[in-house]
Amino acid sequence: MKTFRVAVCIIVLLLGGLLFAQQTPPAKPCPPEGFSGGFSYGCPQKQFANPSDISGMMAALPDKPFAAPQSLRHVLVLCKAAGWVHTSIPLAAKMIEYLGDKTGAWMTDITYDSAMITPENLKHYDALFLDSTTGEFLDDPGDKAVSDSRRQALLNFVKGGKGLAGIHAATDSYHTSGRPASPGAAPAAVTGTWPEFNEMIGGFFKFHWTYPTLIPVKIDDPNSPLTPMFPARGYEIVDETYTFAQDSFSRKRVHVLTSINYKKMSAEDKAKEPAATKRTDGDYALSYIQRVGSGRVFYEAHGHDEKVYFSRPFVAHILAGIQYAIGDLAADDSPSEK
Repeated sequence: MKTFRVAVCIIVLLLGGLLFAQQTPPAKPCPPEGFSGGFSYGCPQKQFANPSDISGMMAALPDKPFAAPQSLRHVLVLCKAAGWVHTSIPLAAKMIEYLGDKTGAWMTDITYDSAMITPENLKHYDALFLDSTTGEFLDDPGDKAVSDSRRQALLNFVKGGKGLAGIHAATDSYHTSGRPASPGAAPAAVTGTWPEFNEMIGGFFKFHWTYPTLIPVKIDDPNSPLTPMFPARGYEIVDETYTFAQDSFSRKRVHVLTSINYKKMSAEDKAKEPAATKRTDGDYALSYIQRVGSGRVFYEAHGHDEKVYFSRPFVAHILAGIQYAIGDLAADDSPSEK
């Protein structure tokens, strides 16, 4: 009987381990210090960009802002990643800092601590930049009241007239994983877990073409003051490219600036996307703006790999987007579909 009980316990532990494996990413060795061009899970979050990457980014900085600041502006960069952690996060943070310094468009504070998101602290800022934040990045797992307070502080900040800007993995936040319930089963539905944020940031992640994939980009609004850095005919970019769950993104809510030119993608690259994640409308937006209450939101889906930050048009697009979010650069932000 004792042997039988031991065997049962071992089976239960094995089944529990299998179930856990379906819920969390497989364990991998943490990347070495100085590693670039990827991401990790469960590893210490890197907070310093490689000097060579900073040098490449600095060479891409514009000399002046797109619009004169109406006052001394302040931007808070939040780098907290509670899920997958991108190595480009510290470089993106330095880009925001150096953009503000060189153009005079704003002053920057950088934090990796979500405890900074309080009503009192946010009063000092004109915009918040979400730097590839992932998972439940605002939450304190041990204190629901604190988590609720931070969430409400962010919503009130934007709806009250301030700005929110996000890059790449800022949309890989507050949603279910979509992993199969058991090995071989169909993927589960991906659903948002914080609807107000999901709408505010414009959608949530469902699939990405891995780095390096060549993506043809279409300029949806060539007349916008946020797109003059791009050729009107469009351009190509090599990066990890996010797409959004079907019901989480809609042109009826946001003003699309750029999107994947899906017709120009190769059949081979199109085939890499599982049927379960394909959008029935073929609409793969990349950057967009929208009004939320009295505030403004800008999002850009690229920014996974450090080399993207060496691109002058890309960096200029981020500058324009943040200036829009702050309120210094006026732009048509009406929904692309009425």
